[in-house]
Amino acid sequence: MSDLFSAFDGDDDAEDGATLSFGDSTAEGSRPRSPLAVRMRPRTLAEVVGQQHLLGPGSPLQMLAAGGNAGGPAGPASVMLWGPPGTGKTTLAHVIARGPGRKFVELSAITAGVKDVRRVMDQALTDRDLHGRTTVLFLDEIHRFNKAQQDALLPGVENRWVVLIAATTENPSFSVVSPLLSRSILLTLKPLTSEDIQGLLLRALDDTRGLDGVVALTDEALDHLVRLASGDARRALTTLEAAAGVALSEDAAAGPHDGGAPVLVDLAIAERAIDAAAVRYDRAGDQHYDIISAFIKSVRGSDVDAALHYLARMLEAGEDPRFISRRIMISAAEDVGMADPTALQTAVAAAQAVALIGMPEARIILAEAVVHVATAPKSNAAYNGINAAIADVRAGKGTMVPAPLRDAHYAGSAGLGHGKGYIYSHDSPHSIATQQYPPDDLVGKNYYVPTVNGVERDLGVRVERLRSIIRGTGPVK
Repeated sequence: MSDLFSAFDGDDDAEDGATLSFGDSTAEGSRPRSPLAVRMRPRTLAEVVGQQHLLGPGSPLQMLAAGGNAGGPAGPASVMLWGPPGTGKTTLAHVIARGPGRKFVELSAITAGVKDVRRVMDQALTDRDLHGRTTVLFLDEIHRFNKAQQDALLPGVENRWVVLIAATTENPSFSVVSPLLSRSILLTLKPLTSEDIQGLLLRALDDTRGLDGVVALTDEALDHLVRLASGDARRALTTLEAAAGVALSEDAAAGPHDGGAPVLVDLAIAERAIDAAAVRYDRAGDQHYDIISAFIKSVRGSDVDAALHYLARMLEAGEDPRFISRRIMISAAEDVGMADPTALQTAVAAAQAVALIGMPEARIILAEAVVHVATAPKSNAAYNGINAAIADVRAGKGTMVPAPLRDAHYAGSAGLGHGKGYIYSHDSPHSIATQQYPPDDLVGKNYYVPTVNGVERDLGVRVERLRSIIRGTGPVK
């Protein structure tokens, strides 16, 4: 079998019942121990943490897991799972594969090619026709497949040779070809809540497939692991396993103890295990709002050092870097504005780069954007301008659009006077014509009031000259 993919029958339970082992990578007389995140992978939908909006009675996932057809006799039987890392995409694929008469095949879009896809399809057709067995093809990171590779999936999906479970962290509307997307059910997975992660960790502590009661967590250590997981179940279980390993190693070095009592993992051990300090920051409470508020106000106040401090606190506490990048974009538009128009360009580029790269390297990109926005000259003139314009609209101001500016492209518009008297600005000196643009009741109203900061120092002079020409209050210079 190609090393690019692996396959097992849906009833394979080789992971179950393995013996707990710490300090050594293998249990005596057995193969290497599987990671905790693998051992704790749910075997049924009832064990799945989170995503309850997708798991109700009669849902496509329920029907697929039971061995039925998610789309009915004529509907699609394949599923596209879209969501952040660690939300259960791979888990759901494995649960569906455990249905009766299922064979599970896993491909990675990073390493697989068209030949691998076709090999799977040919084997799936053989298994269906000769053995009556359905192949569940799990394709991870399908957005990395090019058009030709995705097209190779179409015959198998359309003819039901395989049940395709495709996972992606990017919007399938932009990353998956339309024919494949139209033949699949698109399901959006949500980030796991803190309660979801906490329940998963507590289950892993007691489950025989997990730590089997060998260790226990203090409340502080549990909160710390939940916070740093950032809604990622895989990360939560990986850090728990690391913390348990540290605790058991230190306990063994300390000598004999009461064998019936679990070894305690406290906050200090959890910190050492994941090489990160506990930060006074609560993503769901006051600290979350206090820190982001202080961050934005520091950027607005041009204190680059304080802004970097609060950025570091958020990152170390496990805040989603995409949330931070969105706040930087808002600040670039609201607080810097036209005093330095390139600040928004930097912020948008940073947000795109953060989404593509992720942590830990994203910290460098965020820092660059913070330094630019914090040190840029500040102006909220554009922000104030749109707020003032919206206030007038909500107050009922703004009468009919002037007749010269109305649409004159449809039959009968000329008879209504639409477009009559319109002056094409490019026919005037400097491509600026003296002409009424706003409704009658807003003539002479100034919404945009430039500051004297940065680029707006010169822009303010230009705006006044433009207004004098357009409104006919001054000569063309």
